[in-house]
Amino acid sequence: MTDEFDLSGRVGFVTGGASGLGLAFGEVLATRGARVVLADIDEAGVEREAARLRAAGCDAEAVVLDVFDLPRIRSVVDDVVARHGALDVCFANAGISAGTGPFTEAGALTNVSLDAFERVLRINVTSVFATMQAAAVHMRARKRGRIIVTSSIGGMKSEPMVGYAYAASKAALNNLVRHAAVELARDNVLVTAIAPGPFRTNIANGRLHKDPSVEKAFAQDVPLGRIGEVEEIKGLALLLASDASSFLTGAVIPIDGGATAW
Repeated sequence: MTDEFDLSGRVGFVTGGASGLGLAFGEVLATRGARVVLADIDEAGVEREAARLRAAGCDAEAVVLDVFDLPRIRSVVDDVVARHGALDVCFANAGISAGTGPFTEAGALTNVSLDAFERVLRINVTSVFATMQAAAVHMRARKRGRIIVTSSIGGMKSEPMVGYAYAASKAALNNLVRHAAVELARDNVLVTAIAPGPFRTNIANGRLHKDPSVEKAFAQDVPLGRIGEVEEIKGLALLLASDASSFLTGAVIPIDGGATAW
């Protein structure tokens, strides 16, 4: 099985790659031999992390990308393929929080700003769809590829700790993945989603793990009794990016310490 997890010679692209889960995805690709392009709006952060990976002997580079700029997504992906000759693995990961959940004053249904709601949908849904489109053009031509979307268990069940727009956006992604998986299967392009539960990342400015009361509230809904560490998502990411998942497509896979099991 070892060879099936070897990504030597592959080209990977990760949006939201400067920190958190996106950086974990980039790290596992790079340490398994792939050439990795980390894309993020945080120029200093993405340059720093790409340099760190290169210093560790990995093949990594940084590109500045604001996924709110939809045409820029296509141009960046096209440039990656033009420079490296292919795109084998695409992690459509970039996303933002929608603020607090419905049991707070700001997050209540009648108080949610429509402008804020639409901004979350543009970044969490439309930009992900644009990333999938851009990757699919090149993968279909080669009859191979992996597209992996970052969803959330907040798109699989009611999550009172997350905002309306976030829940809506992640639920939408789950069906986009299923839809695309069916279409692209004929071209051997596999499309899946990782649906994390609460992880220790910088989303919402790190509110989940910087505020002990928030962390405790999330952890109490997890049978394992804690939130996840980013290192713990790497195994699933590697599986979906590698040849070990050659018969796996259309799946939305929770990694949540058992939170969706009850």
